[in-house]
Amino acid sequence: MTATKLQRNPPFRAEHLGSLLRPNDLLDVRHQNEEGRADASELSQIEDTSIQDIVKTQLDLGFHGISDGEYRRHMFWGTFFTGLQGCEEIHNPPLDMFRTYMPDIAAFLEQGHGPVESVVCTGKIKHVGSTYIDQWNYLKNLVPKERQGECKLTLPAPEWYHMRYREGRAYPKDVYANDAEYFADVAAAYRTELKILYDAGLRNFQIDDPNFAYFCSEKAQNGFKEHGEDMEGLLDAYIGLYNDCLKERPDDMHAGVHICRGNFVGSRHFSEGGYEHIATKLFNKLDVDTFYLEYDTPRAGGFEPLTSLPSSKNVILGLITSKFPELEDVEEMKTKVYQAADLMAKSAGQSREEALQRLGVSPQCGFASHSSGNAVTRDDMVAKLKLVRQLADSIWQNEP
Repeated sequence: MTATKLQRNPPFRAEHLGSLLRPNDLLDVRHQNEEGRADASELSQIEDTSIQDIVKTQLDLGFHGISDGEYRRHMFWGTFFTGLQGCEEIHNPPLDMFRTYMPDIAAFLEQGHGPVESVVCTGKIKHVGSTYIDQWNYLKNLVPKERQGECKLTLPAPEWYHMRYREGRAYPKDVYANDAEYFADVAAAYRTELKILYDAGLRNFQIDDPNFAYFCSEKAQNGFKEHGEDMEGLLDAYIGLYNDCLKERPDDMHAGVHICRGNFVGSRHFSEGGYEHIATKLFNKLDVDTFYLEYDTPRAGGFEPLTSLPSSKNVILGLITSKFPELEDVEEMKTKVYQAADLMAKSAGQSREEALQRLGVSPQCGFASHSSGNAVTRDDMVAKLKLVRQLADSIWQNEP
């Protein structure tokens, strides 16, 4: 599918990005399970009850893009790659395989340690069964049938285990001769996953991709230059990979991509830099319906890059921070939405009201990209979500 007309509902005027704070009793049982002190059935049972509770919370707050909070995951990217034939999780991977100038890798090194785990390609990649289908089936059955198509599932970026590795280290040379061969099999696996989920009723998914923000990072840009790597060529290749992943999705399957600058334990971010470095190419060439963009601090830059957004695509402004408990002023946030709309309207030859039809609001990222969560409490999270809903209602009355 190529996005040629504006898709709505999804996305919705009030959105969140999928991950929500886990309750402490769920975290306790998960840790016990990891230590062999609780079995899988105990963990599954508390995951079920925790998801039931967080789904009810979202419904009560007036949200429509309901997620399961990512409560069955340790990290936001879940288990897609570890579920593929030809991929293997390794612990304490050798540092020389990484692009150490990638902002997340560099941040770990600044703290005195490298990545503790990663996933590597060891053979031909093949989809051999969905690791998300059970999560999706459980979630959809917690809402009325007529609202199941609104529910949202988050997926990892297809280049997640490519960009972090040095050139030529993402796969063995005796398995794939070049990136094009590797990307082709990754894309085929994504298409299979999406078909399985679509056949089970999924109509709304979001790919989480901090990597795109790394192209905006001066640290990463300098690293590419110092190592003689073609950064623009790599961005082009990743856009092509995405579009290959998505080329068979049906017209009624909403696809979004979420771009942020990191959201690790204790509310840590990894990168800085505005979207102007990628906006023209990404907004126009990436075949998604909606961009969910971080905009809660100056490190994301201004709204000017939104002038590159085609009139057939949506943007959800991540104006409310999920990292800290202090509440934003709703009138200030409303002014920012209008500023973004005015820039978009001018570039597209539209009125403000027409540009607003392409907009929505959200937190800048999830509340628990890592299962340990951000430096906020559950009450803080609920207050933030209420603020998102209030902001949306103040601009788009009576819209989901």
